[in-house]
Amino acid sequence: MRYVCWIGAMVALVSNLLTATSNGSLYAQTSTTNPYRVALGWEKLPEGRTLGIMSGAFPDPDGQHLWLLDRCGGNQCADSDLDPILKFDLDGNLVESFGAGIFAFPHGFYLDHEGFLWVTEGGSHGDARATLGESLGLGHQVLKLNQRGDVLLRLGEAGVWGDGPAHFNGPSAVAVASNGDIWIADGHRGGNNRIVKFARDGAFLLEIGGGVGSESREPGRFSDPHDLKLDSRNRVYVADRGNSRIQVFDPDGSLLYIWTQYGKPSGLFIDRNDILYAADGLSGTLRTGAPDPWRSNFGWEKGIRIGDLKQEQAWVVHFVPQHDADIGPGLEFLGVDFTGNIYAGEINRERLVRYELFRSLDLRKDSSR
Repeated sequence: MRYVCWIGAMVALVSNLLTATSNGSLYAQTSTTNPYRVALGWEKLPEGRTLGIMSGAFPDPDGQHLWLLDRCGGNQCADSDLDPILKFDLDGNLVESFGAGIFAFPHGFYLDHEGFLWVTEGGSHGDARATLGESLGLGHQVLKLNQRGDVLLRLGEAGVWGDGPAHFNGPSAVAVASNGDIWIADGHRGGNNRIVKFARDGAFLLEIGGGVGSESREPGRFSDPHDLKLDSRNRVYVADRGNSRIQVFDPDGSLLYIWTQYGKPSGLFIDRNDILYAADGLSGTLRTGAPDPWRSNFGWEKGIRIGDLKQEQAWVVHFVPQHDADIGPGLEFLGVDFTGNIYAGEINRERLVRYELFRSLDLRKDSSR
């Protein structure tokens, strides 16, 4: 295991704090430019249909469409007949939808290199968001679907929570490697606090961390692993949200880096150029009680931090402030289209925000640092 970037990140954090203090700012925030502007109302839906909490976005390989996962117009699908999986053209027109009746609390979303869609059920046992689904025999699963909405694979047992190789407890995220290996973050708040690896056919391979009540700051352990993505080398990036950090693992599960320069990440996206986008909608908002009373992350600003994973230390080179930062918890999951526009979900407002790229995304390290 290598911890060089852990030390580097701490040095960067102290440097940024000093810079922020000298500038009279209240935020320990990397000094960057913002090449984005906000656009609301991009999506065009049938009359009476609105978006709820968006749990992910992915550009279709055809370059002409975008897939979104929506919690059925609100924050729950267990009592809804609406489709949570939505396909839009790039002008925001809805062209296809499916998935009604399959999910209770859809949370993690992924479009793999073969075009298959993956969705996790993110309500952990004991969380009110899981209770209704469990009563209906839904939840605690990861599903693979084709683009017609047919379910091709189910991992976990519907409505049954656990922490062994065959069960989950509110799995929060899923990503698929180029060789077909399936990585799952399990699970959401109060869940198993682990990441798990399966083979293409669903055979269990390994787990890292784990166990209800096992929240920990130790390297290779987690507190609310909320999202998970892979880069072009199949390295695994975990949004270890409760610990305000990203942990990076190699394809075999060995810890490579611990990064704190991305704030308190709830959602991650890695584009085809290995650019990392990390959504932080919780920093600076008071969070108390279980599982981790230290997670408020005061001194950091809500927003989207962007870095280049091709650079060894993956410094934050752009910061996009959260639109309406005063609303409290906001940005969570996000996706990026092939021209660099960001589609992000805000949990408090239950809406989609499109951050439009209006000038070149310069990924050189900011000379002011």
